[in-house]
Amino acid sequence: MAGNMIVVGMADLKACKSPGVLTTLGLGSCIGIAIYDKIAKVAGLAHIMLPDSKAIHNNTNKAKFADTAIVELIREMEKLGAKKINMKAKIAGGAQMFAFNATNENLRVGDRNAEATKKALQSCGIPLLASETGANFGRTVELYAETGKFLIKAIGQGIREL
Repeated sequence: MAGNMIVVGMADLKACKSPGVLTTLGLGSCIGIAIYDKIAKVAGLAHIMLPDSKAIHNNTNKAKFADTAIVELIREMEKLGAKKINMKAKIAGGAQMFAFNATNENLRVGDRNAEATKKALQSCGIPLLASETGANFGRTVELYAETGKFLIKAIGQGIREL
């Protein structure tokens, strides 16, 4: 499955048409949000860092937060011909990377990111088909615009497809 590899940085989002491949590296507590329109063969990937932008005034980076990144990613995909009604999502990441007291809400960033992402997808009407979140290891993901294949790679965990 050859294609042009497009790197999505931290607190970043990008969309592409087939045969493009989107990738983001080093998802720890961050979430990789993959959205795909199989009819238009348009894919979008966001690498969000935090669950909610509401506490931030004058937020200039919409890709940093789950609530604003998903809306912006849908917009970018629509510019390439995708239709919201055809979009489906898969997510990965949201790890608890450090052995802190997991009952402290502020330290559960990965869990909070996963919950906020699911809520934001639901409020946008995008079905979540699969997710791999939690655990205590980082992940790298790839999203193929041609097929919607979503690969998750993690050291010591192998490669999985969602």
